[in-house]
Amino acid sequence: MKKLTLTLALVTAIAASPLMATAQATKPAAKATSAGPWTQIPVPPLPAFHPAQPKRIQLANGMIIYLQEDHELPLIDGFIVIRGGSRDEPVGKTGLVDMYGQAWRTSGTSTHPGDQLDDMLAEKAASVETSGDVDSTGVSWSCLKGDFDFVFGTVTDLLEHPDFQQSKLLLAQQQEATGIIRRNDNPQEIAGREARMLVYGANNPYARVPEFSTIQAVTVKDLKEWHDKTVAPQNMILGVVGDFNAAEMEAKLRAAFGGMHGGPAFKTAPIAIPGPKPGVYFADKSDINQSSVYIVGLGTERNNPDYYALTVMNQIFSGGFGSRLVNDVRTKLGLAYEVAGAYGASYDHPGIFYTIAGTKSSTTVAAAQAMLQQIKELRTVPPTPAELRKAKDELLNSFVFHYDSPDKILQEQANLEFYGYPSDFLAKYREAIEKVTAADVSRVANKYVYPAKLAILVVGNKDQLGTPLSTLGPVTNLNIAIPMPAQPQH
Repeated sequence: MKKLTLTLALVTAIAASPLMATAQATKPAAKATSAGPWTQIPVPPLPAFHPAQPKRIQLANGMIIYLQEDHELPLIDGFIVIRGGSRDEPVGKTGLVDMYGQAWRTSGTSTHPGDQLDDMLAEKAASVETSGDVDSTGVSWSCLKGDFDFVFGTVTDLLEHPDFQQSKLLLAQQQEATGIIRRNDNPQEIAGREARMLVYGANNPYARVPEFSTIQAVTVKDLKEWHDKTVAPQNMILGVVGDFNAAEMEAKLRAAFGGMHGGPAFKTAPIAIPGPKPGVYFADKSDINQSSVYIVGLGTERNNPDYYALTVMNQIFSGGFGSRLVNDVRTKLGLAYEVAGAYGASYDHPGIFYTIAGTKSSTTVAAAQAMLQQIKELRTVPPTPAELRKAKDELLNSFVFHYDSPDKILQEQANLEFYGYPSDFLAKYREAIEKVTAADVSRVANKYVYPAKLAILVVGNKDQLGTPLSTLGPVTNLNIAIPMPAQPQH
């Protein structure tokens, strides 16, 4: 304390000294500046986007293979994507594909049980994982270059000789049950789930959720039948990236899969998507003091010719802190601590057009009204030249970072193959975005954005809302209670 007091006294004395006063008096005044010097830095045009394409191989049995050499590190990663996912499972066994994706790997094979595989792979710092998704299942791996033959042998063994175990299915069912029990813990998760149900339909394959009754209905036989139905060469796309010679890798993969046979190609039945019934929907959650507000409607698909104009429209509307939505609802009005939106575009079915906000319970209606106003202004207020240029710059300058490594490019090419898109879809992105005009943005806004066709969803505390939700329109109360499993009969 004495040292600190002495130091402060010295600093005070120096500051008050004639020498310091003279120095301050003779110090030249700071020059006034107008625009920052960074505005004078020339910005060169973006170079053409021509990512290094992986080598594509199609075997006689229909299997597609992509090879992408990358010699930066002595690693080899890979994946196999298999057509058929949760949208194709029986409605009475919703959750089957998720549990299949878990139990496939944890059960192991007829020669190496899953627990033994864990130890064998851990010794080599390698991984082999299986998974289930909405439209596919798959297996992926990562390993050192020198361990590829062993790890890839494990992958082919899982494909050809899976040994689904009752104990591992039970474990997967327990994990699913835990998710069901906790699915109403987070208000944003509730809102996201209920929004999908509003847009796609409660029993639609893109929105339905597992229940205790559906996961309990899944058997080991179901897992085996799913595997036999989907694992066929014409349903599979394989990708490998890493430190290898493409010709040598091709020979290995041809030897492993060239003689593989399977059943017919997997087909997904047409899925009707009606879009939401307009109105106000409310899910009461009494243990929170805030609201999650979702305004939702149908989006589009990426193969829509208007996809690029909609992308620019979306960037102007909700693309980050400089967007209209954030500037108005969050910055200007202070009605939300979180606000976002997107005109969703999926590969093979309409995405979701959503505008979301997190707000205080008391400002729920005001936030929803401000969000609706911004949606309406998409149709009535054309983008300014500054908005248009800014949106394009943001999209084009960030686009390359989605595909700035060999593994990202490989994955995207596999996605394009999986959904039947042309291989040059990415290369055309920049030119297509650049061509979008302000008139295009206004045209697609009026063509695709219909405020009268949107549903408003609120998850919040009904006792703290302040302004009644009925101010926005007739309210439908949602039942989010979790159906309990049937009790065994004694």
